[in-house]
Amino acid sequence: MKLITHNMLTSNILKGVSKGFPLKIQNAKVENVSVDYNKDFISRILQRIEYDALRAAIKDLGLNESLPESMTDSMQDDEEFLKTMHRILLEYEIEEGELICPETGRSFPISKGIPNMLLQETEIS
Repeated sequence: MKLITHNMLTSNILKGVSKGFPLKIQNAKVENVSVDYNKDFISRILQRIEYDALRAAIKDLGLNESLPESMTDSMQDDEEFLKTMHRILLEYEIEEGELICPETGRSFPISKGIPNMLLQETEIS
């Protein structure tokens, strides 16, 4: 699972959960995979990224990456920043681990890079 995927996942369908975002990452096995850089894609996707959640994921994973505390409009034209975002969003692959709902503590396993977000009938609101 790439961090771009993680940034869009939520557990808000669980009973009693209003937001369910961002999901905390635990016990993760992370691999680095090479992905061709596409400036246009990264520039467009930045508008959809929850920046604070991405910074939290980097911290959860203990990645040796540093992002500014906030993202400004001018950064979206900064080639170095775009390449850093490309690397963070697309080149880190979580192969194994868990996603944890911030409101209930419900754990969702990640196996072979695929998060299992399936719920029991009793968990659906």
